[in-house]
Amino acid sequence: MPLAEIKRKIKIAPSILGGDQANFAAALEIAVKGGADQVHLDVIDGHFAPNITFGPGTVKALRKRTDLKFDTHLMIDEPEKFVDKFLDAGSDLFCFHAEALTGERFDALYSKIHSKGKVIGLALKPSTEMPEWVEKRLDKLDTLCVMTVNPGFSGQSMIMSVMPKLEKITQMLNDKGLPIDIEIDGGVELETLEHVVKRGGNVLVAGAGVYYKPDPIKAVGILREKAKQAIATGAA
Repeated sequence: MPLAEIKRKIKIAPSILGGDQANFAAALEIAVKGGADQVHLDVIDGHFAPNITFGPGTVKALRKRTDLKFDTHLMIDEPEKFVDKFLDAGSDLFCFHAEALTGERFDALYSKIHSKGKVIGLALKPSTEMPEWVEKRLDKLDTLCVMTVNPGFSGQSMIMSVMPKLEKITQMLNDKGLPIDIEIDGGVELETLEHVVKRGGNVLVAGAGVYYKPDPIKAVGILREKAKQAIATGAA
């Protein structure tokens, strides 16, 4: 099915969770040197997803090293308890999970985050269809993150059964005239990115797709060029 056209800029967002976990500063430096558009920070609380990563203290320490956009993916059950700390730490984009919120709770978070000049996104697990309350608030989003792996760990393979949902979401956003970013998180590699880019995904989160490569700095640019080539060859 051809997708209605809204031009979205390809952006590469290395996920530092895929880098050396003993040296997140080095992983950040790779993203900067590679020309990444933003850096993806996977915050997991051990409840929402089966892993524990890092918190606002780590984000604050990394913030001192770059002005690159911090895309903070909050895979946590009660984001209201931590949003002030991440605002203070220097996060720019707050991407919450729709599964962890209601419309009313989202509205309160939106007001707080926008009052500080920051932006908000929502993420959907592979098995989650878009809730009605999210559809009603799409115009408040900077980013809609379509997860193509189950949240928790870097290095998973992309779940290809998510592709019809991605296409449906892209069509919906285009029909509404909403040029918000469509972020793809999970299993983005040279072999898979064509599938998501041709279905509208434009922000490519890459952990293993950058940090597991022989030259991770060059890998950022290689992903970008491959994505541009995929767009140039037409629809899926």
